[in-house]
Amino acid sequence: MSDPIVIIGAGGFGREVLDVIDAMNAAGTGDWDFLGFVDDGQPDPEILERLGERHLGGREQLGSLGKGIHFVVAVSHVPARRGLSQAAIGAGLRPALLIHPTATLGRDVRAEAGTIICAGARLTSNIRVGRHCHVHVNVTVGHDSRMGDFAAANPMSAVSGAVTLGSGVMLGTGSAILQGLSVGDDAVVGAGAVVVKDVPAGVTVLGVPAKARG
Repeated sequence: MSDPIVIIGAGGFGREVLDVIDAMNAAGTGDWDFLGFVDDGQPDPEILERLGERHLGGREQLGSLGKGIHFVVAVSHVPARRGLSQAAIGAGLRPALLIHPTATLGRDVRAEAGTIICAGARLTSNIRVGRHCHVHVNVTVGHDSRMGDFAAANPMSAVSGAVTLGSGVMLGTGSAILQGLSVGDDAVVGAGAVVVKDVPAGVTVLGVPAKARG
């Protein structure tokens, strides 16, 4: 029997996550029954019609979906993703782990529930990825690295070996973190930035080499 699942967030990334579900089903690495999108806003009805999918309503509908339904949160904003995850779990839903079949995970790579690993991602050896993380398309994560809960690596970001990303870290598109460094909780690394020294918690860094904003 297929496992029912909803995607919380019907924007562009939500639709990309639907592609992950479709690819898993086609490859036989998942057996998901997609019920529809949950979104507090008003998703584009023309796009949903082309996809042949439904907007189920906002977060107030989570409690009516039934116990045991799976979910992922496809929302980039970290505080919103944390709140929506808590709301879904409180309503009796279960976080799913989604891994696109074209992603490659080496030996001793573990990812927790709620995490989404997209097409073309490469995770090598002895890596831990926390809960409700986003590993976007064509991201690389090197050996012995750690991603805290709710961290996100945007497309084509490169995490070198033995890097520690704290909870809620956001890596911008095309950014790079050099080997052995740490990025503190809720820090942001701008698109294209190259991190050459540790980044403190809550700090935004930009540029090459990456420096604190302002």
